Amino acid sequence: MNQPSPTRLLDGSLRTVLIALPSPAPTVESVLLAAASVIQARGLHHGDYVKDPFNWNTEAAFPTCLRPMSVVGAIRYAATGDPQRSSQLADMAVSFLALSIDGGPVWTDLLSLERHVEKWSDEVTAAEAVAVLERVATAPERAA
Repeated sequence: MNQPSPTRLLDGSLRTVLIALPSPAPTVESVLLAAASVIQARGLHHGDYVKDPFNWNTEAAFPTCLRPMSVVGAIRYAATGDPQRSSQLADMAVSFLALSIDGGPVWTDLLSLERHVEKWSDEVTAAEAVAVLERVATAPERAA
C-alpha cells in the first residue's frame, strides 16, 4: 500500500507541490549595484535627483524613471522605485557611499552625507560613478 506524502496521493499518483521561498531582503550592497545599473543604462544627471522632474523642458510626458538620474536619485530609485522618494534602506546606502568616498564628510547627519555624495557625483562621469558604486558594493572590507 502506498503511504501518502505531500507529493504522492493515496491512489499512487503524484501531484505538483508549489514551494514558495521568501525572496531575500534587499541589502545596501544590492541597492548600490542596482543604482550602478540604473546610471549605466540611463546616464548620470548632475544636479537634482532626476533630470527635469516637473516636465518643464520636456515636450511629451516622459516617465521620470527613464530619465538620467543623479547618484542619490539612482540609489533612491533602486531602493524605492522612485528617484525622489527616500526610505531607510536608501538612506543607509547613501550614508555608506558617502563615508566610502573622499574620506567622508565632516558632519555625519543625513543631509550632509547626501550633499557629500551629490558634490562628489557632480565632478565625475557616469563611467566613474558606476565604477565607484560597484567597487563600494563589492569591497571585501564591507563583508567583514
